Amino acid sequence: MIDATLMAAILDSLKDPVLFANTEHIIRYMNKAAIAHYSEGESLIGRSLLDCHNEQSQQQIIEILAAMQAGEEERLITDNEEHRIYMRAVRGADGQVLGYYERYEPPAE
Repeated sequence: MIDATLMAAILDSLKDPVLFANTEHIIRYMNKAAIAHYSEGESLIGRSLLDCHNEQSQQQIIEILAAMQAGEEERLITDNEEHRIYMRAVRGADGQVLGYYERYEPPAE
């Protein structure tokens, strides 16, 4: 089994931000790129992701998490000239949603 140190090293090697929040929307992990990307950096860990968004985005996040708990795996949440951002489910061995992460991609060509 992979240990937490190795997993963090793998995620830190990615150039794009990775931010993981649990099912209560509490930020539990940010890779180095995410810490650099967000203005409040590492201080976001332990805080609610919902507090970082406006009311419309908060509702979208809550609705997507509910869809993930019903079986959805991933949804595009932002698509602009800078990047695409996806919200992706993280599931335990039993298939239950443990949380989700934001996944970045370059813009569509």
